[in-house]
Amino acid sequence: MSDFGPRAPHGPDMSGTHNPLEDMDVHEKGAFDQLIRPDDCYTQDGIYWADLPLMKKIKFVSSYDALEAKRELKGIWSMTKTDPLSPISHYFRNMVLPGAGLGLEGYVLFSIGNLKPLFESTFANCWKSKHGICNPQWVNAVDYLEIAGIIVGQILVGFLGDWIGRRWGLIQDATIMLLGLVMLTAAWGVTQNGWVICYAWSLFIYGIGVGGEYPMTATSGMENGVGSGKVSTKEDRLHRGRKVTSAFLMQGWGQFFNQALLIILLLCFHHGSGNNPYSAVATQWTYRVSFAIPAVGTLWLVYYRAYHMKAASKQLAAAKKKASVTGYDANSLRLTFKYFGFRILATSGAWFANDVFFYGNKLFQSEFIKVISPETHSVMPTWLWNLCNTGVSLCGYYMASFLVDSKLYGRKWMQIIGFLLCFVLFIVPAFHFEYYRAPENIKKFQAMYFLSSFFNQFGPNSVTFLVAAEVFPTPIRASAHGMSAAVGKSGALLASVLYNYIDTQTKFYVVPWFGLAGMVLTAFFLPDTTGLDLKEQERRWEFLRAGREDEYHGPAVHPKHLSWYERWVLRKGRFYDAERDYQMKVEEYRAEWEAAMAQKVTENEKSGESADTDESLLEGHVHTYFHRTSPMFKGMEKPVTAKQDSFALPPAAEADSEDTYSNEKSSR
Repeated sequence: MSDFGPRAPHGPDMSGTHNPLEDMDVHEKGAFDQLIRPDDCYTQDGIYWADLPLMKKIKFVSSYDALEAKRELKGIWSMTKTDPLSPISHYFRNMVLPGAGLGLEGYVLFSIGNLKPLFESTFANCWKSKHGICNPQWVNAVDYLEIAGIIVGQILVGFLGDWIGRRWGLIQDATIMLLGLVMLTAAWGVTQNGWVICYAWSLFIYGIGVGGEYPMTATSGMENGVGSGKVSTKEDRLHRGRKVTSAFLMQGWGQFFNQALLIILLLCFHHGSGNNPYSAVATQWTYRVSFAIPAVGTLWLVYYRAYHMKAASKQLAAAKKKASVTGYDANSLRLTFKYFGFRILATSGAWFANDVFFYGNKLFQSEFIKVISPETHSVMPTWLWNLCNTGVSLCGYYMASFLVDSKLYGRKWMQIIGFLLCFVLFIVPAFHFEYYRAPENIKKFQAMYFLSSFFNQFGPNSVTFLVAAEVFPTPIRASAHGMSAAVGKSGALLASVLYNYIDTQTKFYVVPWFGLAGMVLTAFFLPDTTGLDLKEQERRWEFLRAGREDEYHGPAVHPKHLSWYERWVLRKGRFYDAERDYQMKVEEYRAEWEAAMAQKVTENEKSGESADTDESLLEGHVHTYFHRTSPMFKGMEKPVTAKQDSFALPPAAEADSEDTYSNEKSSR
């Protein structure tokens, strides 16, 4: 049986002679393997999954994924038998609540575009006429100030989240969004132009809170799954991406509910009719009630984050304590640009390209609606088609959540393929524009429109949100995510400005190339973190901070988890050495164990107890090995009384130790 080397400093004696310590060595070896080489990432021979040949890799990953799916389905069935509604409450608690802020902001942000045609129909002299009663610059500023507020929030709250903490960033976001919603609901002016100005600045305030939601939701959702200990759980390694993207997809549900509610409200206030002419009273009631409803939900969100998310900053606090940093970690930001500068280029550049696409997708909508309903002046056809498109987008969100953690597909390929297909679906109508506008070909146009929506969500829109936090270390994770998101939102700003000055045909010529650019940036500069334990990234970061980059040999520098640029140009993969990394981890755990034991001995001496009488110090095979090989406890003759069928993790890992799969491993 091949292996990378000794799995623990003391392995079993294969000579045929028997020693009383041999059984202990066997148990210690298994304990170290389970601790350092978990079976979801390593074969029984101790080979990392990414080191396997292609066919063996497919077999290993597929078999373990099937085992995990079986375990999850069994858990769902067990929950259902106990309480039929418990799976729903579990989904709400673990997927809906973490993404509630994004759901609310998705509801409000996309309502701006939905309400614009209603305002243009009702207040044509203000919103539509170039020489009407309202200043056209302020009418255009409705879009610009909204995006400007988001950019400010993404950068500002990203830094505050790394400085003050994730929890206060989350509370601050919800509070600012609540203020913005109150302003939007109550927006008024002596003249219609004054109302537009008030409306625009209310969107700016709301946008600041929205911008902060991006880095705060991504980082807190990811770090709550990882925890602050040295050992992460299988739940994190196997489902970290799903947890974050499941929170992000609430943005899609926010869009869906907004559009559905606007349709219902207009029918209610416009006497059951959705057709022109719309009265000012019906329009005012429709849009104000549509903003008042999420204001109630946002008020509850402020309460929930203030009183039920008190541990949101746990991992950040642990990282700062380890680095002896109390305020903002400016040194980590400097080192991030030094070592991960091209990652920032990848995350921000790809997000920029995606946002041009995301807003460019709206091009299809107006064009095929004009062909399908050439005589209509009602907003209802537009709203109904948009509702249909949002439903298609939700399918893309869920597919992304389902496959984002697959080691055989994962984040990077999902983003590359998503960008590629968006490029194709835009470039085809760009050069055959009149053909696809013809009524007899409009269904092909519709198909491309819906497919572009699907692959935008099942691709770059979901992945950019995840990887902008995942590929950076904890101390500056929110800052890096905020900067990437701000650059991305400038792509939306570019689209909203550019589309006012070029015709539809030209728009189709321009937009596709951003998809191609996003694909190239992703391929060359974005690392693939699918299947990578984030604790390995934190270990590597400790070496980088200490100026010992060449001494880290773990999976974070495996070629699989590096970008093409890092692998072939910077040659970071040359540091990877699985055997040396294993031995280093044993020594790292020893140092952590000795520090914890020294603290325990000191506490016992102060209380007048004898250290060798504390049974808790002698529990577990990992502890047993350190106990009998550490200079600290030489001369202690008390026999070991550890249970032979279990092992204890080092103190820092105890919180994560409950996620064990020993039965599954034996069955394989």
